[in-house]
Amino acid sequence: MIELIEQILTSISSGPLSWLTYALVAGIIFAESGLFVGFFLPGDSLLVAAGTFAALDKPLFNIWVLLPLLFAAAVLGDNAGYWFGKRTGPRIFNREDSRLFKRKYLLDARAFYDKHGGKAVVLARFVPFVRTFAPIVAGAVEMNYKNFFFYNLLGGLLWAVGITLIGYFFGNIPFVKRNLEVALVGVILISLIPVIFHWWTERRKQTATATK
Repeated sequence: MIELIEQILTSISSGPLSWLTYALVAGIIFAESGLFVGFFLPGDSLLVAAGTFAALDKPLFNIWVLLPLLFAAAVLGDNAGYWFGKRTGPRIFNREDSRLFKRKYLLDARAFYDKHGGKAVVLARFVPFVRTFAPIVAGAVEMNYKNFFFYNLLGGLLWAVGITLIGYFFGNIPFVKRNLEVALVGVILISLIPVIFHWWTERRKQTATATK
């Protein structure tokens, strides 16, 4: 499966539409950083995978193009979320669920923000689901934009650049180069641990509530 993905990406990245691979990865990072529709996207594993693919003997990405591109996508995504939240204001917390919106995730992000304050914009980058809604919450509660932008830049640097570089150095390990498919599957499984833990925690809460 990984070999098939690699072949597809290689065929695109070596042709006249090579920019599409960069646009696709950047678009996913942008969406997960601040759009309702992005909460289910695999940002962490995508960053690691992109960094790993940039470390191949025949790299699918230029790491020096990839890093600033993903940083910009993450920062712009959070900005989009912030201004959307600022425009809708507190009434967004009363919005009903829809196919592309889960009110619970928004309330979780608000609780996270209430607990950590402005640092939540940075910390949320590393928490699935919460990272999508944290900038929206920051806008809705009218967090000072200069403070938000500072934390946004810091969070984007640590998350988009930091995790991509982890993938890049990971991809340069000889064992990984020889066993790329196994290594990437392992990365994906590890990145799913927070999602599974979140799901398990919510199931326990629902069960506890139902038995009361």
